[in-house]
Amino acid sequence: MIRAMERILADRMRLIDASGIRKVFALAQTMPDAINLSIGQPDFDAPADLKQQAIAAIQAGFNRYSQTKGEPELVARLVELAKLQTGWEDPMVMVTCGVSGGIILALMALVDQGDEVIIPDPYFVIYKHAVNLLGGRCVFVSSYPDFRLPLAAIKDAITDRTKLIIVNSPCNPTGMVYSAEELRALAQIAAQRGITVLSDQIYDSFSYDGPCPCIGPYYQRTIILKGLGKSYGITGWRLGYAVVHPVLRPVFEAMAMVQQYTFVCAPTPFQRAAIAALGLDISCYIEAYKRKRDLICSILSERFELVRPSGAFYVFVKAPGSTGSEFVRKAIQHGVLVIPGGVFSEQDTHFRVSFAAEDRLIERGARILTSLA
Repeated sequence: MIRAMERILADRMRLIDASGIRKVFALAQTMPDAINLSIGQPDFDAPADLKQQAIAAIQAGFNRYSQTKGEPELVARLVELAKLQTGWEDPMVMVTCGVSGGIILALMALVDQGDEVIIPDPYFVIYKHAVNLLGGRCVFVSSYPDFRLPLAAIKDAITDRTKLIIVNSPCNPTGMVYSAEELRALAQIAAQRGITVLSDQIYDSFSYDGPCPCIGPYYQRTIILKGLGKSYGITGWRLGYAVVHPVLRPVFEAMAMVQQYTFVCAPTPFQRAAIAALGLDISCYIEAYKRKRDLICSILSERFELVRPSGAFYVFVKAPGSTGSEFVRKAIQHGVLVIPGGVFSEQDTHFRVSFAAEDRLIERGARILTSLA
């Protein structure tokens, strides 16, 4: 029966496995008393005003498809924001089904069989599997041990088959925020060969030690992906957007065409609500998460080796005396859910801890983890 099923499935399905993150997420449902420091979404709910905007949009009849590239009023607002961030005169914007949807659209528009995609390691899990599904080849460049942007290694990894460089700042899982100088240097490296950069900035609101720089002002051949789900506690609404410079118009139009035949559009009532979301002040949430960052780092650093994150809501911790997977199994046995670092890396030396949780759970979970070190 298993062999028969293997013949039914497309060969590409052998290139991926079920997400290690989702496996732990599913495990959490069977362990209601566990301390869940695995989840990659904010612990705060959507602001009440934003929920009312979504309800009002539904009641007002915004329940049909939007235009493929998004509700015009929302797109217009996002264009103005993109101008401020990038300095581009006429950025093109498309609303996507989350940043993950934008990643899929960009990769489908760009990556052919055998094309190489350079990815700093550790990395967000979707990059590897999406590239593999499309027949591309991931070229991983290590950013261990400090998780800074590995510029020299990226430059050395470029070949005639290099199609794309992916950069994620703030980074999941390390929380690293790349400096303007690093991004400017990356732009110079990419420009030498005319290589497109995919900049995943889903966490750029969560930058605790200063603003999160963007590569856009330094390089026009960039696809910038941003989202609203993490910032406003609405991950289930599936709202992201892509910003593209006119020099990449064919790529932008190809992404829109792929969206027509796949996602169709992002959820219309939530797009309408997002217009109001763009004006909300979320600084209180960011300050709260900065305090959470400080809390968990102060405890974990007593027994673990770690690089203090500057953004997102994760700490990537070196496992003591064992692999990341072995330590995570021990943590789960003691009621703390974290993610093995091998999910995000070609190495299995670390584990990821999320501090998107209540302070009391962060403290309890961190104390248990330190007792196991």
